[in-house]
Amino acid sequence: MSSDRGRPAAGPSDNADSCDQPGEEGICPVLAAVGVIGTEWRLAIVHRLLEGPQRFSEILKSNSRLNAKTLSATLKFLEGQGVVQRTVVSTRPFSVVYSLTEMGLGLAPAARELRQWGTRWLLPRRRAALRAGSAGRRTPVIQGELPRVALAEADGRRKA
Repeated sequence: MSSDRGRPAAGPSDNADSCDQPGEEGICPVLAAVGVIGTEWRLAIVHRLLEGPQRFSEILKSNSRLNAKTLSATLKFLEGQGVVQRTVVSTRPFSVVYSLTEMGLGLAPAARELRQWGTRWLLPRRRAALRAGSAGRRTPVIQGELPRVALAEADGRRKA
């Protein structure tokens, strides 16, 4: 028997894995997981912490697009969700080290799979787009300099 969407009809045991009909708690496990790690910075920080415990500054330096305010807010969120633990090391001056909890370490297979998927599917597309975009135009040597073609056209108009 099949449903009107062309999929086999869900059996009684299939409902636990389906987000069409939430479980007894009223939540879909996939949506709940995405709610915890569903932003680029959350998963990127988890991926970074898979390498081992890190200080705030080490995580911050790991990505040039990441700023201190975003990192602080993301670490607080992940700590509140039970994914990251914050440990104050009693040295002078004291330092804070962030590491993954057992729950956070459970994300390792998913993080690795997403990295492999991105490497296989997204990086080749990005490289191709960059090649296609840069093949047709020459970028200025000095930032703010006009492209050479525009200067040649302007010089030709002045002489005429």
